[in-house]
Amino acid sequence: MISKKTQNSPLHNFLLTLGVEVKNTQIFDEVFTHRSYLNEHKSVAHNHNERLEFLGDAVLELVVTEHLYKTYPNPEGELTNWRSAIVKGEMISQVSRQLNLGSFLKMSKGEEQSGGKERNLILANLFEALIGGIYLDEGYAKASQFIHTYLIPKLKKIIEEGTYIDSKSRFQELIQNKIGFTPRYELIDQDGPDHNRMFTIGVYIEEKCVGKGQGPSKQKAEQAAAADALTYYL
Repeated sequence: MISKKTQNSPLHNFLLTLGVEVKNTQIFDEVFTHRSYLNEHKSVAHNHNERLEFLGDAVLELVVTEHLYKTYPNPEGELTNWRSAIVKGEMISQVSRQLNLGSFLKMSKGEEQSGGKERNLILANLFEALIGGIYLDEGYAKASQFIHTYLIPKLKKIIEEGTYIDSKSRFQELIQNKIGFTPRYELIDQDGPDHNRMFTIGVYIEEKCVGKGQGPSKQKAEQAAAADALTYYL
């Protein structure tokens, strides 16, 4: 049973605006607790949200897969590409940000001061944890309803604009069709310790740098550089 104090809490009221009717408050306390918060608050009784994120990731993939299977007669390969595009971290972090989930996330002061509440990975994980929490508290149908309300509508644009094709492939195809040239990628900079390295990559058309991107791996930095270049050429 939920106490009157909990019913009037900002988090409880916020979740109601999203269509989430909380039954077990501890589940949602976990949803909105980052691992770093527990390092500063040893007496907190509940866990952080990583296990719920693990669960939510599986529920999210099943709901999207079911929707694609029932809605589109396309071949398996296309459905797989569409699913990958809509459940990727970049997309679900965008939805998490639009819903303002990060404002309710509890984390350490250091993590928050370093921009943790705006970090794509953390926001994507939070979105998945919330799905996991809804699934545990209200069941599959409610979790599916939440995903259909806030994420599935973005699928139409993904398909129409072809954004399910990765940025490097899209940019290479575009440039080859336009000028018959294959873009090349060069490392501009790398920074940070080995366990937290950040790479900066430039993509070049002949000698001109037409896009730059950063990422924790060269592959991700190249994708970011291609995405940056696409904004110029599209």
